[in-house]
Amino acid sequence: MRAALLMRRERPPAAEKALLAEARKFACELPESKRLLVCVSLDGALAYCYAWLSPGALGTLNGATRPERLAPMAEWKGISAGSAAPYHYVVETDVEPEWEAEFNRWYDIEHMPGLAAVPGNVHCARLRSIDAPPRYRAYYELESPQVLERREWLAIRHTAWAERVRPHFHNTRRTMFRTLLDER
Repeated sequence: MRAALLMRRERPPAAEKALLAEARKFACELPESKRLLVCVSLDGALAYCYAWLSPGALGTLNGATRPERLAPMAEWKGISAGSAAPYHYVVETDVEPEWEAEFNRWYDIEHMPGLAAVPGNVHCARLRSIDAPPRYRAYYELESPQVLERREWLAIRHTAWAERVRPHFHNTRRTMFRTLLDER
């Protein structure tokens, strides 16, 4: 499995060309980049740039390039695998330490497999931040933002297990992004 790196850009340049140039420059500074994904939030206030690397490449980063390192935990092909995914939905959260094992069981056994089965979900994955909070990230590559409104999505979000675990989240952020670039 590859490690992913994230460049978070608050208030990205208004021009998409400038953001893409910055992302490509970021990727060129990294060793062995396997994939580059650039997304901007629908409100335009935030941009994420992911670059997937071989796990050994994480240790080679120096002070010139200080991206936030993310370690893959698990990934799922969505029921709509193979379809275009112009939207990238991210949920970032921390969890109370005594609930961490239960949180991870819930995500891996019920939550992510259930959301991967929702029509319109192309791919989803879990990542753990090595450097900064929030510690956990889940991302979903979607056909449209309306996938989050589907009855199947809502049902998975409101299971008994979810209702038991979710009160122990803190520092949670949910952001819908538009994908600008996905180079593999």
